[in-house]
Amino acid sequence: MGEKGKGLSLKTKLGFGICDLGGNLFFTMMGFYLLFFLTDTVGLAAGLAGTALMIGKIWDAVTDPAVGYLSDKTSSPLGRRRPYILYGLIFLFIFMIAMFTNPGIKSQGWLFVWAAVVYCLLNTAYTLVNIPYGALTPELTPDFNERTVLNGYRMSFAVVGTLIGAGLVIPIIGMFKNKDTGWTAVGAIMGAIMALTALITFLTVKGKDNGKPVVHKNIIKSYTEVLKLKPFIFALLPWTFHITGITVIQGALLYYFRYIYKAENFFQFALLSLLVSALIFIPVWVALSKRIGKKLSYNIGMLIFTTAVIVFFIFGQRYGVYFAIGILFFAGIGFATQYVMPYSIVPDVVEYDVVKNGVRREGVFYGLWTFVSKFGQAFAIFLSGWVLSLFGYVPNAEQSKSSILGIKILCGPVPAAFFIAGVIILSFYPITKSFYDKMILSENIELV
Repeated sequence: MGEKGKGLSLKTKLGFGICDLGGNLFFTMMGFYLLFFLTDTVGLAAGLAGTALMIGKIWDAVTDPAVGYLSDKTSSPLGRRRPYILYGLIFLFIFMIAMFTNPGIKSQGWLFVWAAVVYCLLNTAYTLVNIPYGALTPELTPDFNERTVLNGYRMSFAVVGTLIGAGLVIPIIGMFKNKDTGWTAVGAIMGAIMALTALITFLTVKGKDNGKPVVHKNIIKSYTEVLKLKPFIFALLPWTFHITGITVIQGALLYYFRYIYKAENFFQFALLSLLVSALIFIPVWVALSKRIGKKLSYNIGMLIFTTAVIVFFIFGQRYGVYFAIGILFFAGIGFATQYVMPYSIVPDVVEYDVVKNGVRREGVFYGLWTFVSKFGQAFAIFLSGWVLSLFGYVPNAEQSKSSILGIKILCGPVPAAFFIAGVIILSFYPITKSFYDKMILSENIELV
């Protein structure tokens, strides 16, 4: 498994990490822009848009464990994971263009069907790339701290992907007289970047994707066994709560800048402030985690992020757009932990399962990891769309006091509540560095 006895080469770290540039670019496009695109460009009612995206996310969640299960069982000349990455990147490019092309449908019912179907297809393509990609981590290295370093590279690229999404979308649209054409160009350019970065990883990890195919008893039993592992549950639920809260605030921020600040063009600078801060502090948190542990680092980071969200909710409208840019930089200090810590925790749980149950099934873990978190994302998108509708949001118009309050709630108390719940649950996660070392050495420890 991986490069034992020595650190991974720089080429491997860079080649592995770059795929998440495209992965997080996808996450940025879906989280920050897609709901807004559907309501304000395509013309789909906010509640229907949120519901269509929820359907796509639920479908996405269902396909995740299926692809993880299949990749565990795959045996091919290309390896276990790489064939899925190769075929997935092709369809990812195609459906990114389709998703951000205004179909010109007038009927709300048929527009709803179009949005749900295309989003399901797009998410399927992303799953084919992302699940096998994530499952590569424990195969590349068995070392506890090396995995944190590897995921530091991965998440540094992830921040770059988010920066691209944050900084280029609005300028690209502005290059075209027709806004619909601009959005199609955004889909094509971003889809090409996603496909290219996945292709680089496909080529770089050649020969390292050499895990033996797993013969699962059956898919239901495999997932049931994994869900009985308490360390996995104590890592899975916080990640799900955090990603739910982040998805809520992602979807609402552009509405905040357009309708409360009336400064849509400043949105990209606010995102850049958040993400540059996160990029700066990722290596800081990686180093700190070696001293105080992954769990404590993650919890401190998310509490910093929570504090920033609450401060923004209370003072954001009063002090204006420059205050928002500053508070988002502060938020990025904590947000950095969301990039690196979760994906350095999961491989440790995989090894726990190997020691306890004697089977290696990375695909099952990563499939469930995204399966449950995407139900959280689905709920977040559904919630955001219907909160906007219930508070009286009307696209491309002056907003009422009620709709302004709805937007503010989605940028404050709602995500903060999810973050606090995640921090509390993660406090019970048991795998520390000393626990892991004893476990790997098969010393007499209690496997909970």
